[in-house]
This record gives sequence, C-alpha cells and structure tokens, in this order.
Amino acid sequence: MFIHVVEAGQTLTSLAQSFSIPPQLLAEWNSIAPPYTLAVGQALIVFEPTSTYTVQPGNTAEAIADEVGITLRELYVLNPSLEGGAAPLFAGQTLVLDFGEEKTNELLINAYAYTFIDEKVMRQTLPYLSTFAPFTYGFTPDGELVMPDDERLISAARQYGVSPLMHLSTLTENGNFSSELGSALLRSPSSRAALISNILFTILEKGYAGLDIDFEFIPGDDAVRYADFIFEARQTLSRYSLPVFAALAPKTSANQPGTLYEGHNYALIGEAADKVFLMTYEWGYTYGPPMAVAPIESVRRVLDYAVSEIPADKIIMGIPNYGYDWTLPYKSGTTMAESISNPEAVRRAVINGAEIMFNEQSMSPYFYYFDGEFQHEVWFEDPRSIMAKLALVDEYGFYGVGYWNADRPFPANWLILSQKYNTRPSL
Repeated sequence: MFIHVVEAGQTLTSLAQSFSIPPQLLAEWNSIAPPYTLAVGQALIVFEPTSTYTVQPGNTAEAIADEVGITLRELYVLNPSLEGGAAPLFAGQTLVLDFGEEKTNELLINAYAYTFIDEKVMRQTLPYLSTFAPFTYGFTPDGELVMPDDERLISAARQYGVSPLMHLSTLTENGNFSSELGSALLRSPSSRAALISNILFTILEKGYAGLDIDFEFIPGDDAVRYADFIFEARQTLSRYSLPVFAALAPKTSANQPGTLYEGHNYALIGEAADKVFLMTYEWGYTYGPPMAVAPIESVRRVLDYAVSEIPADKIIMGIPNYGYDWTLPYKSGTTMAESISNPEAVRRAVINGAEIMFNEQSMSPYFYYFDGEFQHEVWFEDPRSIMAKLALVDEYGFYGVGYWNADRPFPANWLILSQKYNTRPSL
C-alpha cells in the first residue's frame, strides 16, 4: 500500500498501467467516477493485490466467498464496489481476494450515523466496523427517553456482525445541545435513576450492545455530577456485560475555559467509563474561518493532555469523515461553510480545474477554486491526512478510532483501516 500524488498530465489509465493494476480497481479505491478525470495534487491510495478473481456469468458473492475460502464480510471489505452486497456483480468484474498487507495492530472501529443515512452508504461502510452508533437518543428532565427511528440501523448492523451502540445526548428537537437539559437531569437523583432504568430496558429490548453517553456544553458546576452519572450507568449496565462509553470535548488542560470544556473532567470521566471517545475534530467548522477540520498539531495537543489523565488503552480517537467549502472572503458571523464529503471535495477540484495542495503543518489537503462569481477555499481529508492521524493512534497506543460520521462515503479511508489493522471483534 502506498500513496501517489497526481502530477500534471497523468490519467487514471496511465497510472493504472504504471502500477500494473486494473483501472477499475484504482477508480474504486479512490471514488473516481466517469469520466475518470484526476486533479493535480490528488492523493491516490494504491494497493498491489496478491490475489484476484474474475467474476463469471451467474456468480454470486456468496458462492465466490465460499469457493475461495473467505467470509462474505471479508469479500465486502476487500471490494468497496460490492457496497456490502447492495451492488450487483457483473461478468468480467475484477474482485480482490487478498491485498497482501501486514496488519500492525487491532483496533475498535466505531462510526456514528444519522438515522436517515443512505442505505447504500451504510451497507458499504458496515463491514469495516466494530460498533455502529445511531444518532441520537434524547431525554426529558424527568428521565424519559426520546427515541429515534433506529430499527433499520440496528438491524443492518446485526446483519454484518457489528455491535450497535445506543447513543445518548443532550441534543434537543431544535438541533442544539442543551446545557439546561443536562443540568436538570444531573441535579435530580431520581431523574438520573429513572433515565438509567429506561436506558437498560431499551438496550435489552432493542438489542443494543452498549451505551455511548455524549452530554455536551455541561456547566462546570455539574462536572462531578456528570462523571457520577456515567459511573452510575456503568454500574447498572455492567451487570449485563454492557459497556459504557463517554464522549469528551477536545481539551488541552484541566482548567480550560469555555462551556464546551468545563463540564468534562477527563480524570473523573476516564475512571467512570469503560472507554472514552475524544472528539478530535471541528477546529475548522461551519461558522469559523477556513482551516483544517482536524489539524494534526491541534489533535496532538489534545492527545498529550488526554493520556496524562486517562490510560491510552481506554481511549478511542475521533476522526472526521467530511470537509468544508468556504465562500470567500470569509466574514465572521456571516460566512457559513458547506459541509461536504471527501470525495465531493476532490470532485469539485476536478470540475473547477483546481490544484490540490497539502499543508504539512496541519497534515491536511486544501485547494481554492472560482465558481464564476465567488472564490472558494476547501479543506478536507484524504489518504495522506488519514495516514497521519492513524500514525498518532499507533504512537499513543489507543484502543480504537471513531468516525463522525458514516453518512458520507470514503472508500479509501475504510480500505486503509482494513489493511493496516485487524478490526476488534464486536462487543
């Protein structure tokens, strides 16, 4: 496995020939659609398969997997074009049976998804995951659950042998995280007990494999209560062998000011939960100035603080699966960036003739383009930025990675993960 950065004059066909691989596979791995045009500066992930299979008329994925001695899920992992079984086979299609890559570690791989996630994207992504968290369950101040329409996602996860996680947050119907709701719940012992009881009942009824707690914008005065709530939930759920995860805002110090940070006490939450999820993204965000979503130097500062408070083997590091397109000039309080998928970012570079550049400090790709009326600046993720983030996972010895979110396709990322690591078994 290696990364190639496209130079002027190079084409999909010429590169595939130079790498001695079918153009179909190079396009599949890198989400390159007809007419298969490349952008200068585009990073391509390239594999050198050690074994392939040519589909014959009448073949099925099940029959091929059985014939070659691998599981159907393994066949899906090796071949994003199968879309987890959602896409039909065609005669002459080249399928990879082995990339010949040496796995370096074992990771838990989690992804969040809105309940309206596209069926094809969901099925293409699920084979790569350990856990899958539908977003999100809410609650009332007296501890009643507000339930999403999650049955489709739970059922799909189970079909692929992936553990569904119940995600519980302070998000309200207006789309914002509520400090008031969190405080009302945390300051009422009877409401906390009622909520935990309702969580347990729903988890057992629906077949969830654990709980992921994500209370954001918790006041500093409630930090201890919040950690206590997580511990209480863990005490109850552990009797049924159900783990409790907790999401953490990206802090760099214990006393970091700001409503996003003050209610998250890393040391206390690290002790209270089975595992923690670091939300190491959103430096570049919808209403902020153009910059990388997860600049590596900023991520590292959070990681350095996190491991000073929490054992590394309890940490799941967050990775963004999206980019932003800003219309320039940026005006604070006015400009609103558009959230886009990483393949869509590359597509915009291609159709606008933009050259993709790479910022070595943030380890993130970016480019500029003109739409005929406005200048744009785009920051996103590509194989180079993903490899840089995964190098941190290896360096610190983390338990896993978590993606916000699975709603957008990114085959190159999932292939990198699947060939670099063994996926930890489902919970």
